[in-house]
Amino acid sequence: MSKDNMIPLVQVSSGEKYTTAQGFKAIKDGVKKTTALYEPLKKPQWLRVRAHGGAKYESVKNIVHSHGLATVCEEAKCPNMSECWSRGTATIMLMGDVCTRACRFCSVNTGNPKGWLDPQEPDNTARSVQLMGLNYVVLTSVNRDDLPDGGAAHYAACVRAVREQNPDTAVEALTPDFLGDLSAVEVVVDSGLQVFAQNIETVERLTHPVRDPRAGYQQTLDVLAHAKRHNPKVLTKTSLMLGLGERRDEVEQCLDDLRAVDVDVVTFGQYLQPTRNHYPIDRYLTPEEFEEYRQLGLSKGFLEVVSGVMVRSSYRAEQVLAGNNVGLGVD
Repeated sequence: MSKDNMIPLVQVSSGEKYTTAQGFKAIKDGVKKTTALYEPLKKPQWLRVRAHGGAKYESVKNIVHSHGLATVCEEAKCPNMSECWSRGTATIMLMGDVCTRACRFCSVNTGNPKGWLDPQEPDNTARSVQLMGLNYVVLTSVNRDDLPDGGAAHYAACVRAVREQNPDTAVEALTPDFLGDLSAVEVVVDSGLQVFAQNIETVERLTHPVRDPRAGYQQTLDVLAHAKRHNPKVLTKTSLMLGLGERRDEVEQCLDDLRAVDVDVVTFGQYLQPTRNHYPIDRYLTPEEFEEYRQLGLSKGFLEVVSGVMVRSSYRAEQVLAGNNVGLGVD
């Protein structure tokens, strides 16, 4: 399946409904248009993103698109896409580009795929990883609450295919919460991955309204706890966005809750409002504040805390255990 079959066939404005190539309805960028538009705050100087490009960037783009893959880089409008693709890495998003949930921070399209899956995706994903020559790959996915197992079996098939065709490639799975179905968590954990990630996204108080009602703070903690309990050798990882209105004491409590379920790695990044329809930014944190949160997390016993203005959960994931905040401030 070509990339053209995974996106709207006509130009659609953010917040509008459209019909996918598979015949189901979806909302562009995940959040409906609203009259209560939130004007983005003026970005500070430290949020400038340096554009990258070149042959490696074009190579990754061609591989991804020619194999009909979606990437969270594109679908979530990640500010690091040009850097990562120029380094030859991409975070592959499984099970299409339409999510059954509508989190107010996320720009992935929302709808009901009605059970649709691409049977060629495991092989296409594995082949793409091989062509990119990756030693480490992050596989993420949309939420698929329309599937009985939340897509766990398909997810696991993709991980196994990557490992079979690329035995020296480490796999990180940034998964949905599977509605708290712990048997589905086990299916993915048993697929041959090295890192299991599920993002808690924000502090408990802000979980709703920021996340979809079907997501939950305790639900994410339970998923992460079970993944570690089921296979203690697997590293567990999660991510928080900052700048949503959280207080420092709430962030510290979240870190304590994560350590209580033996999460190994946590990442912090600045929340950026994808469109004016999305949840508003409360404030921009300074680079110094991100460093303070890194040191706070390390003091609580995490293996690593990756913290920076432009950090996203899969940013430089292959360097996460280097012990140097994935090289931020070095290059």
